[in-house]
Amino acid sequence: MTSSTIRAVCPHDCPDTCALLVTVRDGVATEVRGDPDHPTTAGVLCTKVARYAERTYHKDRLLTPMKRIGKKGEGKFAPISWEEAIETIAARLQRIADPQAILPYSYAGTMGLVQGESMAMRFFHKLGASLLERTICATAGGEGYKYTIGARIGTDVEQTEHAKLILIWGGNPIASNLHFWMRAQQAKRNGAKLIAIDPYRSLTAEKCHQHIALLPGTDGALALGLMHVLIAENLVDQDYLDRYTEGYTQLKERVAEWPPQRVAATCGISVEEVLQLARDYGATAQRGEATLIRLNYGVQRTHGGGMAVRNVACLPALVGAWRHAAGGVLLSCSDAFPKDRAALERPDLLAGRSPRSINMVTIGDDLLRAASPAFGPKIEALIVYNSNPVAVAPESGKVAQGFAREDLFTVVLEHFQTDTADYADILLPATTQLEHADIHSTYGHMYMMANNAAIAPLGQAKPNTEIFRLLAARMGFSEPCFQDSDDAIAAQAFCADDARVAGPYWEQLKQQGWQKMRMPDAPFARGGFPTASGKCALYSQAMAAVGLDPLPTYHAPHESVASDPALAARYPLAMISPPARNFLNSTFVNVQSLRDTEGEPHLDMHPADAVARGIVQGNSVRIFNDRGSFVCKVRITDKARRGLVVGLSIWWKKYAADGKNANQVTSQRLTDMGRGPTFYDVLVEVEKV
Repeated sequence: MTSSTIRAVCPHDCPDTCALLVTVRDGVATEVRGDPDHPTTAGVLCTKVARYAERTYHKDRLLTPMKRIGKKGEGKFAPISWEEAIETIAARLQRIADPQAILPYSYAGTMGLVQGESMAMRFFHKLGASLLERTICATAGGEGYKYTIGARIGTDVEQTEHAKLILIWGGNPIASNLHFWMRAQQAKRNGAKLIAIDPYRSLTAEKCHQHIALLPGTDGALALGLMHVLIAENLVDQDYLDRYTEGYTQLKERVAEWPPQRVAATCGISVEEVLQLARDYGATAQRGEATLIRLNYGVQRTHGGGMAVRNVACLPALVGAWRHAAGGVLLSCSDAFPKDRAALERPDLLAGRSPRSINMVTIGDDLLRAASPAFGPKIEALIVYNSNPVAVAPESGKVAQGFAREDLFTVVLEHFQTDTADYADILLPATTQLEHADIHSTYGHMYMMANNAAIAPLGQAKPNTEIFRLLAARMGFSEPCFQDSDDAIAAQAFCADDARVAGPYWEQLKQQGWQKMRMPDAPFARGGFPTASGKCALYSQAMAAVGLDPLPTYHAPHESVASDPALAARYPLAMISPPARNFLNSTFVNVQSLRDTEGEPHLDMHPADAVARGIVQGNSVRIFNDRGSFVCKVRITDKARRGLVVGLSIWWKKYAADGKNANQVTSQRLTDMGRGPTFYDVLVEVEKV
């Protein structure tokens, strides 16, 4: 018996990007564990990734190419050869007169820079296909953050344990950022106060010293109120403001409009909560102690999400929190990595063409659009990889209707027969992270990460890169970049002349598994923000230049009692659908042990809202609005504030009683900036089935 340990990386859409050690015996991966030497992973994996071998060897793995033999959505397929699959796809694409009628659809099924968008984007750029705006997760907040800070750079998570006040704003790190939570717990043991700001009393909120349960979509107003109190009570760091910010005078005038009484009424919380939170934040900083805001993605999934993130990102500059390595704010550190997108994706292959862009959030509407001068050609072909849009895209009824078009040619690269795979014309088996090489940046820590293939591909599965190489060859694409190996692509991923990387890195990275970027501990202690002025932009000239309000403001939700009373009269309950602890987006839903732990699709509802509707614990309920409906079991709990229902997600539709999930009722309307989704900007009604 031969045994070895292979260095690998968790590929999933999570800020932790864990370093893995894979035990392989006689060519079989027998164990996946966290690397104890990696400073952020520290030998600990979440319950999901600890079962990665179970997922890789799952009895339902797709291991051969398939073609559809039933109706769209029935999920009936017959095996075919790779030669037939590639020939069928290429022949169909070549018959399409306008390549913009071809659309790639992908996101973060893998976060790897090789298996993600490298060879695939080279293929689509050469083809001249429509571009995809990959906005479904983080663009709204990313844009608001960059207008303020200059780039998605923030506090190093390894400093967390030294903070004395931690605001966990719009996230549930126990479920979705475990290694931050471990360090926050150490900070708590060191005397730090932890405050959760979240409409729902999540697992994390339950373990914090305080939970502020504001109304969904009102985070921007709360941040304005905090700034009002900080300035009114002289809890600001005037020296830091004078040296390292711009627009403080204008900001003072704006936030004067947001006294605690107005903020409390807008957010559905008490005046005392607004005052005490601001005083805790300002006083901690004035004592010379570090204050840290862990800002997460729940904040940005409403109409005003981009501005809300901008408002929160202003707070550390007001109190000088950036002076401390453990102070400031962490939304994402993805811009700390000098990724060489041009080398990876080769936009030069467009050869001067400017294809249209289609927003992945509005795929439901866009698949149903006819050709027009404004829209361009009707979408005739769709190639889906690293994503499951029939389950995860908003207004799911329209998404399924679009995928069901008999005249739409759909190719899906997948590990399993997901909700989306059921609609494929050609279904291709892709490798998992244990079966291919990749390189990773992260958005939650500062380490470059290498993934080595631990085992040979199972069955006839192929890496994404190889599938697009085969398609490129069949289409006659002769550029040398289509011959690049996965190792060669990984070596192109980062700008090797950047001081943060320091020279050729890939061969060494493969051996050691990870390497920390060269970044200062407190990046903005003396200003140096990556904005045009080098200062934190409390007033943003860049926003003014594109017609946005240059000062922090508040954009109410599209759907709420305050913003649309008529709609709220029919659908009086706000709904959010944050991640379930045992799933990651729609990944892992088909792993039996994890699904057993999660139970079944359910809706959390406040007791008062349940009594008003004659609903009791365990009832099957129908959640509905004008866009659609879905059915699940109800849990009566005060974790959901009154007027709010919470459906932890994202379930595959095929595992739900009625074949639907929470995205039946979500909207395709977009955020105030970044053209992101508004998953948590939803009004519904609930009735007993």
